[in-house]
Amino acid sequence: RLEDERRSSTEKLALLDHAQRQLGDAFKALSAESLRANNQSFLDLAKTTLEKFQEGAKGELENRQQAIDALVKPLKESLDKVGGTIQELEKTRVGAYASLGEQIRHLTEGQTHLTGETANLVRALRAPTVRGRWGEIQLKRVVELAGMLEYCDFIQQETHTGEDDSIRPDLVVRLPNQKLLVVDAKAPLQAYLESLEATDDLVRVARLKDHARQIRAHLLQLGAKDYWAKLNDGGHSPEFVVLFLPGEVFFSAALEQDPSLIEYGVEQRVILATPTTLIALLKAVAYGWRQEQLAANAQQVANLGRDLYKRIRDLAANFDNVRKHLEKAVESYNLTVGTLEGRVLPAARRFKDLGAATGEDIPLAETIDKAGRTLQSEELKKLPPASGSG
Repeated sequence: RLEDERRSSTEKLALLDHAQRQLGDAFKALSAESLRANNQSFLDLAKTTLEKFQEGAKGELENRQQAIDALVKPLKESLDKVGGTIQELEKTRVGAYASLGEQIRHLTEGQTHLTGETANLVRALRAPTVRGRWGEIQLKRVVELAGMLEYCDFIQQETHTGEDDSIRPDLVVRLPNQKLLVVDAKAPLQAYLESLEATDDLVRVARLKDHARQIRAHLLQLGAKDYWAKLNDGGHSPEFVVLFLPGEVFFSAALEQDPSLIEYGVEQRVILATPTTLIALLKAVAYGWRQEQLAANAQQVANLGRDLYKRIRDLAANFDNVRKHLEKAVESYNLTVGTLEGRVLPAARRFKDLGAATGEDIPLAETIDKAGRTLQSEELKKLPPASGSG
């Protein structure tokens, strides 16, 4: 029994070992199968999920691409426009530079020509006769600007003969009350032009001092001519003469070097005048002429005013007479209408009632109840009746 039990135990152990091996193989097989199935399921799920994610990502990428295109497209268009504008600007710039170069070339040529003409003008102004003529032209222009027309309120280049010699002022302006004002034009430009050409300050100042001395000499010479005495027939001319300088700069440059020029001129009975001051002086003369003309015409204006006032009075009186005659005419008309309506028309209508007349009825004649407007002015109410036609 013991041996049988041993054999039985050995068989059971062998059977148990075999079963254990089978179970191990089966477990291994099941594990491998389960792992393989799980792996396949995971791969399938991952593939499905990845495909869905890829589709979603693809759609989102397309949306983002469209959004980016929508965002970038205006920028691209703007950049294209900017590029086109830059090209146009570049073309314009090139053309402008070319035009500017052409303008600069013309400007240079003009400047060269102007420099030559200026040099010619300077050379011409160095001649005393040209300077004198230029001063006379400037004087005439100033007189025209002031409203003193030639041969109307002034006399230009008139020669006056005195006891010893003859004088010829550049301008004699007629003043009110038969007064005369002498204006003499001077253009001392020699020293002034040399000061403009000087490159050294000391030389320039020295030439300006010469310019001031030249003007002082003209003041002395003009004062010595005694225009006011030779033209003073019966006290017609004020006891001074006007020295006209044809430019403000000539006077200011001389006055800067010699501030006493004005006082010196007054001592010589010579008043320095530039275009501005002479225009003001001539404007004052023109105003005096207008006042003189107004004073001369004042009596004529008064006579015309009295005559006009009398004619207006006569016209108003005639209007009042017309109103009265109209009222009388209206009154006569109303009386005639009353007679027509009360005595004539009733008898005339009887013809139609008796069958002797046919057609429309005789229309009614209306009276006039409007009156003429009377004159309201107190002065016109007191007017006497007008005589004649006025």
